[in-house]
This record gives sequence, C-alpha cells and structure tokens, in this order.
Amino acid sequence: MKTLSLIILFFATIACKETQTVYLCDSEGGKKYHYTTSCRGLSNCQHKIIKVTLEKAKSQGKTLCGWEK
Repeated sequence: MKTLSLIILFFATIACKETQTVYLCDSEGGKKYHYTTSCRGLSNCQHKIIKVTLEKAKSQGKTLCGWEK
C-alpha cells in the first residue's frame, strides 16, 4: 500500500509541475521561462511579460532561466 501511495504522489507532483504558471518575455527571440516576474533574467524584456503554463513554455522550446537554476 505504501508503494502505491508513493506512485500516486509521484504522478501528482509531475501533474502539478506541468500546470505551474511561468513567465515569458513575449518577443520573437525569447528562449527562457521564469518562475517569477521579478526574475533578473526578465529585467531586460522590452516586450510584454506573459503568463503561461510550464507545459506550454516547454512545448514552445523554452528552457529555465539560468538565474533561477
């Protein structure tokens, strides 16, 4: 029973991360996603900062900002 609970918890954690909100600089050259709008990596964004799901950001080929690793 403990193993089943751990498996369920594992998949629930994955599902939560994929629906997590992240932020992007809405520019053609933007390649990173950010966990907060105050991330240092967004400070030079000259465009609108948009909110998307982590899943959508990854599907667009975005990777985590180096300041947040």
